[in-house]
Order: sequence, then structure tokens, then C-alpha cells
Amino acid sequence: MPEGSLIGSESNDYFTSDLRHLERAMHSGIIIEGIVTSCAPETLDLTVSVGAFRGIIMREEAAYCPDGNEVKDIAVITRVGKAAAFKITDIVKDEHGEVLLLLSRKAAQEECTKNYIKSLRAGDIIPALVTHLEPFGAFVDIGCGIISLLTVDAISVSRISHPRDRFRCGEQIMAVVRSIDRDTGRIYMSCRELLGTWEENAAEFSPSQTVSGVVRSIESYGIFVELAPNLAGLAEYREDVEVGDVCAVYIKSIIPERMKIKLVMIDSVKGSYEPRMKYFVDFSKVRHMDSWRYSPEGATKLVESVF
Repeated sequence: MPEGSLIGSESNDYFTSDLRHLERAMHSGIIIEGIVTSCAPETLDLTVSVGAFRGIIMREEAAYCPDGNEVKDIAVITRVGKAAAFKITDIVKDEHGEVLLLLSRKAAQEECTKNYIKSLRAGDIIPALVTHLEPFGAFVDIGCGIISLLTVDAISVSRISHPRDRFRCGEQIMAVVRSIDRDTGRIYMSCRELLGTWEENAAEFSPSQTVSGVVRSIESYGIFVELAPNLAGLAEYREDVEVGDVCAVYIKSIIPERMKIKLVMIDSVKGSYEPRMKYFVDFSKVRHMDSWRYSPEGATKLVESVF
């Protein structure tokens, strides 16, 4: 699970509640979590709150890099204030005679990689935690702080200008493994396959209906309005509209064979738009897909994913 998933859990509370339980976790190699409270200015060692106890993650134990590269300082510093997964490597006394836990986030990530990450295959559906957003995509934690990339084109079928149009940092999402580079160990994720086909999304709308949407792009021939993350319609061009505007649109027609929804824009306003994420997959039953077809049968254009 992504880092932070164990905080507040019955298991994590049990192991962090008592020194004897911490000793048991150490001898059994159990992964637990705590909150990083500070980072030393020169050594970049992390101080971690583990129940009533204090732990230290040395700089060299802060992360595991399967490609052999050195962990970047920013990756260590930015853990402050966040959860960290780790194994306890030793329990000692500090200079004041207080219990000090020696921790290894690297060991937790190595185990996660060996027993989970390396078993993943393209098409697997897994939980992820959004950690960072860039114009080209969203970085997500897929287990014990191991980071994967969700490129902007894989976030949804409806075009967005930035991942923040869809996600927020700290948000828990479900995603599908898009591809795996076995040489580097890098895993690329996708989300659009979980947000419904054209038909599934279009079924929630009907001609003559007036609904809300958000302007995603403006072209000379019209304005693309997102009705759902995997569905957009086209309205006639207007000069008084900008990307990001929230608008009311009248659905003029729905044409499955062309995957077209013709809209008439009634009004638009400036304002914030909260993504309306809806999954069309029952994750209790489906945890893998070999392929996914967005296009309806008989459509002139084929949009699909094959894993």
C-alpha cells in the first residue's frame, strides 16, 4: 500500500504502542509507519515519531533506488511532515538514556519491490497515492513510497492542460499498470481505462438535457466542454469564454457512431472546478484487465488500450 495507509490502522497502532511490540516487529521484519518530524541540516537524517518513541532514519537508509542511482536530497527532505514506512533495524539508547529506534525505509522498499512491485504486470489495477504534480504528469506512490509516473495523456480521455485539473496531492486513487520497463524497473500507470467507455459515460446524459461542464480547450471551430473525465462535447465558438470556465450547456444531440456530443453553451462563469471522478470498475471483482475499448461498436474511430 502507499505510504500513510498504515497510519491509524489497528496493526500499526498495536506495534507502535509498546516497546515489546516494537521489538517483536524488529525481530519479525514487520513494516510499520510513523510520521517524519524533522530532517537534520547536514546529515539529512530523518527523525520519526513512532508512537511514544523516537526513531532515526539515516540518510543512506531513506530510500531504495532499484536503478542504482543515489537518492536525491529533495526526496529525503520532502518526507518531513509525512508518513514513512520502515523496518526497525535496532533498538538502542541515546545520549540521554532514552530509547532510540534505528529505522530503515530502504529495507521496507526493498521488501515491497521484491514481494509486490516485481510481481506486477501490465493491466494490473492497484491503489496509488498522488504525491506530486507536474505539467507532464502526476507522480504516484504505488507502495511504501515507491514512485511511478502517470503521464497527462493517460489520466483521462478528456484532454486536460495540467494534472491538477484532475487530481490533488495526497489523493488516494486507483490506477492500472500501463507498462513496465524491466531494465530500469520503472513502472508507468494509467487511469483513463477505469473512468468508463464512451457509451458508459454518454448513458448518463440525454438530448435536450441542460448540464454543467468545464471548458477544457478552445479551437477555431468550437469549444470542448468536459461533461465527465472521459467524456467531452463540442459547442460553437464564443469569444467570451476561457479555458477553465464552468459552464451550463444544452445537449443538442448524441451521436455514438462518431463519438460526438453537440452542445449549445447557455452561460459560463469564472470559478473553480472540482473533478468529478467516477470509476466504472468494481474493484472488489476486477483487479486486472488485458485490454480496454473506449469506442462504441461501429464507431468510425478506434480508441483502445491493450496491455
